[in-house]
Amino acid sequence: MILIKEDFLHYLWKYKLFNFSKLKSANDENIQIINVGMHNRNSGPDFFNAQIIIEEQLWAGNVEIHIKSSDWYVHKHEKNNDYDNVILHVVWDNDMPIFRRNNSQVTVLILSNYVNENFILNYRKLFSQKQVWIHCENGIHNTNNFLWKHWKEQLYVERLHQKSTQIVDFLDASKNDWEAVLFKLLAKNFGLKVNQGAFMNMANSFNFSIVRKNRNNITQLEALFFGQSGMLEKEIQDNYYQNLQKEYQFLQVKYKIFPIYSNEVKFFRLRPNNFPTIRISQLVMLYVTHQNLFSKLMSIDTINDYYDLLCVSTSKYWETHFTFTNLSVKRKKPITKSFVDLLLINTIIPLKFVYQKSLGKLDEEKIIQLMLQLKPEKNAIIEKFNMLEVKSDNALETQALLQLKKEYCVRQKCLQCAIGNDLLRAIK
Repeated sequence: MILIKEDFLHYLWKYKLFNFSKLKSANDENIQIINVGMHNRNSGPDFFNAQIIIEEQLWAGNVEIHIKSSDWYVHKHEKNNDYDNVILHVVWDNDMPIFRRNNSQVTVLILSNYVNENFILNYRKLFSQKQVWIHCENGIHNTNNFLWKHWKEQLYVERLHQKSTQIVDFLDASKNDWEAVLFKLLAKNFGLKVNQGAFMNMANSFNFSIVRKNRNNITQLEALFFGQSGMLEKEIQDNYYQNLQKEYQFLQVKYKIFPIYSNEVKFFRLRPNNFPTIRISQLVMLYVTHQNLFSKLMSIDTINDYYDLLCVSTSKYWETHFTFTNLSVKRKKPITKSFVDLLLINTIIPLKFVYQKSLGKLDEEKIIQLMLQLKPEKNAIIEKFNMLEVKSDNALETQALLQLKKEYCVRQKCLQCAIGNDLLRAIK
């Protein structure tokens, strides 16, 4: 049988999930809880500023919670003055009396006497399964739609806040150059999962002012991006390649720049349209085509406007090539709508979120509506949720499920999860 954990007792106490009537201490004293206090997740007692009546005397102070009362001594609280103001010791198992530093006895409440048995059974059922993908996989599909809708929106906004941390760091490093930050984020996402490290290194290897100065020259921008990605080091008999090499050598001298080789670009197991050569050329053309790209992206709100703005193609050379060494059938290779969707999900919307916050004009509802219009993502995690009958109709829901899996399921934070709460509180 799975053992009760201390965080479960915190959860029971914080949300008052036990029978409040006729509470008695371990010494048969009458207890009435006025305020359970404020949950403390740092060092010190577990709940601050509680208010509790013990035998008609109102006490104000702190509450400490343990599985066994003897844990008080295991944790050496009797030697720590931070625990002198503990007015109630809440335990699951009272195995010995507890005393403060001044030898006064601490009042003990045995919580196990007041918790609904079904609640305990639900807890044990949720956490007893071994080697499962998520603890609630046998019950998650029974969660009602209303709860799912609000929890997914909350998870998505939580994910946006997490993504904003890196964006804020980039802004600090660039002295609030939003265009430069946009470029780094776009470069990372143009690299997709396979080459995002290499593309991010490329974007970090020179000052964005060089892009601004050369954005009207396709050859120079391609030379810059390919060169700083380490893709112009070989001897290849191709006129365009050799021209890029010459341009890159000129740019290196002019701007005193050098490529970073810590992440070599990869072609292996990529579809030709996702080759780093094609993605770099598309990124170049995005900046050649649009002056003030950041401002344009921040000023539009509809999916079609984003498609119109971002669906640029490669330079002419790449219409007949996928690599520098092989010719291909001539055809345009534009950024697809599905790739724009990825850019919106991973770069543009998170950046818009941070930008609106910085202006004090955050419109979460518009951001949510935009995400609801994007198609659901496809990956192993989403597929597994589908198998558990948790379907996704849009990108907001898939992003929410990724957040759920990473931040709650993997970390076993079921007590902080709306789904876990719903299953725990299902009293039959």
